[in-house]
Amino acid sequence: MMDRSESLSQPLSQPKFATTLRFFSRFSFWIQLVFGMVSGIALLFAMFGRNLSELTNNSGIGFGIFLAIVGILLLAFRMFWDFRYRLLGRRLQAGNPDLHPSKEAITQTLRIGLYSSLVGLLIAFVASEETIGVVLAKTLAQPQAMAAYTPESVIRSLDILVTLANVNTIGAHFFGAVTSLGLLNWVED
Repeated sequence: MMDRSESLSQPLSQPKFATTLRFFSRFSFWIQLVFGMVSGIALLFAMFGRNLSELTNNSGIGFGIFLAIVGILLLAFRMFWDFRYRLLGRRLQAGNPDLHPSKEAITQTLRIGLYSSLVGLLIAFVASEETIGVVLAKTLAQPQAMAAYTPESVIRSLDILVTLANVNTIGAHFFGAVTSLGLLNWVED
């Protein structure tokens, strides 16, 4: 009987797993691409829609934009990593068993994908919370009984676009994490 370290170093040659790995990596890639495109477009509209000559005391949205960019960059890495999953699946389907990656290599690759998705989820969540906090502060700063115009307390479409970008980034990282968790669970069983 093999112990756990020996079983991890053995090549994994389950044809059904290879097909599943390739299918879910492709599915995850496209879902993340769609969410990432929506996030990127919303973020571009928010960045280019800002009136840079307008002086406001709103540094919170700038930080939200920064975190959204970091989240999208992590999403780009995660999509690249999904492509790597597909390559592993292709190697598992190769006719030559010497080309099959070990169970340990597959597990390590899936864990890196999971960790990158979890970090992306955390960053996008913090960015969303921060942006929503700014929008809430703006709404609370406006008098309820009369209309008063102060530039720093007006909710602009920029604020909503940054929030939209962050929420879509959360969704994309969520799908990446679910894919990695499901595949990792399959490999470790």
